Amino acid sequence: MQSDASLLAHAPAQSAAPVSGWWRQWWWSRIPRTNTLTLTQRNIYILPTGAGWMLALTLLLLLVASINFQLNLGYLLTFLLVGCVAASIHVCHATLRGLTLRLADPAPQFAGSASPLEITLASERGRPRYAIGLALHGSRKWVFTDVPAAGSSAVRIAFAPARRGLHPVPVLTAETRYPLGTFRVWAIWKPAARILVYPQPEKTPPPLPPGEARAQGAGHASARGAGEFDGVRAYRRGDPLKLVVWKKAARSFAAGSGELVSRDAQQLQEQELWLDFALTGLPDREARISRLAAWVLQADRLGLDYGLRLPGREIGQDHGTAHRHRCLEALALC
Repeated sequence: MQSDASLLAHAPAQSAAPVSGWWRQWWWSRIPRTNTLTLTQRNIYILPTGAGWMLALTLLLLLVASINFQLNLGYLLTFLLVGCVAASIHVCHATLRGLTLRLADPAPQFAGSASPLEITLASERGRPRYAIGLALHGSRKWVFTDVPAAGSSAVRIAFAPARRGLHPVPVLTAETRYPLGTFRVWAIWKPAARILVYPQPEKTPPPLPPGEARAQGAGHASARGAGEFDGVRAYRRGDPLKLVVWKKAARSFAAGSGELVSRDAQQLQEQELWLDFALTGLPDREARISRLAAWVLQADRLGLDYGLRLPGREIGQDHGTAHRHRCLEALALC
């Protein structure tokens, strides 16, 4: 059994934890989410740094020594340094005060890659602002910039989401220690934007699945037998480059023939390419989504019309950038 002293030692820590959690939750809830933040006296904070506390201790020792030994030059040095510190407090606080932070809408990214956050710092003041740092809250990877007088400056902060889906932009911190480094002025920023993270595509996916016969071409497609979605023909002058099968061309060049082949547009018209969740041939759900993402990118590179079938959702046949985004978004939120 624990002794009474041990129980008393653990009791304050256990009782303080809920209070600390409640206070943190209450304080964070008071910070609104916004993509544009103007820094004022209401949302910026200032405290001495470690160097600032050491300077305060040094000034106290100088003052005590000057009083004890009646050193006029000691008084002069002490009060001169105190005046410099007081001026630095005003300069440090004014470096952030009045600054406007704007976050551009983040572009979708694939899982496993960093999502750059584009932030613009704008100032209407007639003097430049120096050594302003931005970072993810709790991170030590700072990005510093100077803001010109009555101008703006842009910075990028990397954010790497851990998984696919729709993620809120993490909390950001802006701070400066200019000019002496004895005081830290900072602000907390909670952007309202969200980042769409696509699933990470499979690195070496298999070929695209077989095509399905269209209703009007069912008889002809069944006569072809296999119905696979890889019909090719010899290259004809004027064929679009997106129809050239470059993998087969590479093998042809390696064999010394130098012949190009193109996808058979007639067969493409007779068949529909469906990227089906049930036909990926993988047991794991995330692996299936990863393979479908790779197939979407592969079909988009070839300029094909394709559709996507997911549990409870179907995206019809189409092609192009908007269709690719629609399919990848559906996979990200699946």
